[in-house]
Amino acid sequence: MGSSFVTNPAIFLISTLFDLYLIAVMLRFLLQLVRADFYNPVCQFLVKVTNPPLVPLRRILPGLGGIDLAAVVLMLVIAAIELFIVSLLRGFAPPMLGLLIHSIAKIATLFIYIYIFSILIQVIISWINPGAYNPVTSLLYQLNEPLLRPIRRLIPPISGFDLSPLFALIGLQLLAMILQETFKLVG
Repeated sequence: MGSSFVTNPAIFLISTLFDLYLIAVMLRFLLQLVRADFYNPVCQFLVKVTNPPLVPLRRILPGLGGIDLAAVVLMLVIAAIELFIVSLLRGFAPPMLGLLIHSIAKIATLFIYIYIFSILIQVIISWINPGAYNPVTSLLYQLNEPLLRPIRRLIPPISGFDLSPLFALIGLQLLAMILQETFKLVG
């Protein structure tokens, strides 16, 4: 469309803003799934930021079996709009099926990376300041525990070292690689 002098910064800005909001919606979705403490200040922030589009969507799409369908649809719409705008800035209009596939891939990859980073942050916090209470630390434990608990059952702590985060990170990275290759074949 325009010169890369203007296009590249525009793509960066658009991608950053859309991705930040997508992360907020995904964190709200994940924290609802794990039934995190609603009164936590971080949860309250996420609710306030994501309520404007979610409240009207929930009137149309009610939850199903504990899954917030409105949040899932909102994540798909945000990812699709971002990819569509970025594609237009790069000078082409993607087909709808391709846009849907790439949106699903983006959400799946983001889901995995949210868990990778949250586990890394939880591990670092446990090394630096173990046992200290912080609203973010509390949410990290609530978010990661459903993933780490089954691994801990298979691989109990060895000499006081909990290796479940290490195995979870390896598994998540493998899953990300498999998804990336799968979506390359499909897309």
